[in-house]
Amino acid sequence: MTEDRPDPLTPQDPPQPSPSGLGGVIHSYQRYDPKNFPSPTTPAPDLNSAAFEHMLEYGSMRDFTEEELANAVKLDPSMFPGLGPSLESLAAMLRERKKRILEKYSIKQAEQEAQNNFRDAARGVQPPRKYHDEFIKAVNEEQINEIENLWSAQRDEQSEFSKGLMRVLQHLGNKYQIDELGSKYAFTGSTDVGVEEALALKEELEAIDKLLEQLKEAANSAQLAIIDLEELSEFAEEGQMEELNKYQEQISEYIREQAKNQGLEKSREGFRLSPRAYRIFQQRLLSVVFSDLAAARSGRHTGPIIGEGAVEIDRTKGYEFGDSAANVDVVGSVINAAARRASGRGVG
Repeated sequence: MTEDRPDPLTPQDPPQPSPSGLGGVIHSYQRYDPKNFPSPTTPAPDLNSAAFEHMLEYGSMRDFTEEELANAVKLDPSMFPGLGPSLESLAAMLRERKKRILEKYSIKQAEQEAQNNFRDAARGVQPPRKYHDEFIKAVNEEQINEIENLWSAQRDEQSEFSKGLMRVLQHLGNKYQIDELGSKYAFTGSTDVGVEEALALKEELEAIDKLLEQLKEAANSAQLAIIDLEELSEFAEEGQMEELNKYQEQISEYIREQAKNQGLEKSREGFRLSPRAYRIFQQRLLSVVFSDLAAARSGRHTGPIIGEGAVEIDRTKGYEFGDSAANVDVVGSVINAAARRASGRGVG
């Protein structure tokens, strides 16, 4: 036997409340997901003004790419729930990786090795007589600029002296980089590394610091385009990158939608300012100008007197029946009334 099931097209009796009294029909919005879409109450970003400012800055009427428009406007990260925690998880992963590196390695051996390599390279150079004193002084003072000047002064780049100078420059450059590494990062580990390994650690640590700054800025502005995704993928897991790419596409779609609403037309190269965009920008500009003037509706504008000579400007006129009280010069009227009273003419 088959179980009789109600016809979905046949009206059914409304569902009855459960014994606990919490029954009823549950309604859901199918096209709005608060986890993946901005809140409808959040003010839209002003892409129109950002596009005009970008145009004025570069002095060009060319179309704007999506990346340029995304970088020109600052979004509120709270419009995209989940973006902040996603970026913070990536930052925490990078900070942990940096911590493990500093706690594992020691660069003391690399510092000594770099110093020895530089000195050995310098001892292997036989400078011509006219460059002897200058070379010895540059080596003793470890002046890389002076050694570069010596090399530039050589007419034959294939001479033994020129090749020797190049070796000295290379090893002195390595020494400088490792000295910078030791002053910039506090290594507390015990695993010794050589010069090449230390330079690789320096490159990795600097990349981590750069990505941390990018993630911090992106968390404040929702501008994911500033993140070097290719470099970040060297450290992050595949799932983390997929999640970040999802937010990137979500933000891009939101910007495209808002650009359309604000009069920016989509073209093959990017976005162009339409006549509607000009009207919106003019209206917004005028509203800003007149909002600043709203506080001076009485007509009294104080300012410095510039120039020589007497220039009379009629700022007020006598009151006439029907004039708006909002335009009365209250301060001037009180002063005139007090003056008349002092002269015995009364107030009026």
